Formats: sequence, structure tokens, C-alpha cells
Amino acid sequence: MFSDVGPLELVTLAVLAVLLFGPDKLPEVIQNVTAFIRKFREFSENAKQEIRSELGPQFKDFEFEDLHPKTFVRKHVLDGDDLGLDEIRSALDPRKELAEVSDAVREAADTSEADAAAPAHVNLTKDAGADSAARASFDPDAT
Repeated sequence: MFSDVGPLELVTLAVLAVLLFGPDKLPEVIQNVTAFIRKFREFSENAKQEIRSELGPQFKDFEFEDLHPKTFVRKHVLDGDDLGLDEIRSALDPRKELAEVSDAVREAADTSEADAAAPAHVNLTKDAGADSAARASFDPDAT
């Protein structure tokens, strides 16, 4: 019943009730409120039972929560099937791709560290110059 009310709000309500009604009348007020809640619940249950009996025996297991739009669509339109929403969510989840990219960056950093540790020799061919220019643009310490 009080799922959205936190402990601080309950303490605030208790202090406010003591200030409004006083410590002498507070037990009487609490009894009146609880009696009202019991009568309201009883009235509500009786109304639900009367509606179920008027609907007939095929609606014996009818629940009023099923009238909520989300529940109604899920139960009657989708027949319990979520239309593959879990597969769509997993396909759109970027964690797998991010893990692959981070692994590739780590591998590139490891190879560049291995190249830096190897003795340097100068190769003046055209391909070696392009390769060293490509390696020079990647700084593993900056990542």
C-alpha cells in the first residue's frame, strides 16, 4: 500500500498527525482511518465480485489489472510473445562491438610496444617509409 512512501515521509506524516490531532485524539483518529480503509476494501471486493458474477462463468478468472493497457496488449494481442524484443535488444547492445574494438586497440598497442623494443634499423624503401609514418601517428601512451 505504501510502496512509494519512504521512511522520512512516514516520520513527517507521523509528526504532522501528532501536531494536528494531538496525542490524546490520535489513537481515535487512527482507528477511524483504519475502519474506513477496511470498509473501502470490502466495498471494492464486493463490487469486483458482483461484476464478475454479472459477466458470467467464462469471466470467473477475470482480473481488473488485465485492463491496464500494457497488460491487455501483452496478454491478448501478443499472446505472451514479446515479438523477439530480447533479440533486438541484444543486437542493439554495443558492448560486444566495444569489447572487440578495445581488444584490437590493446593488440595494436602491444605490437607497437614490441616494435619499439626491437632494435631500430632504417629501411629507405617506399613501403617502409609509409609504414613508419603510420606507426608514428599512433601513440599508445596517449590512449
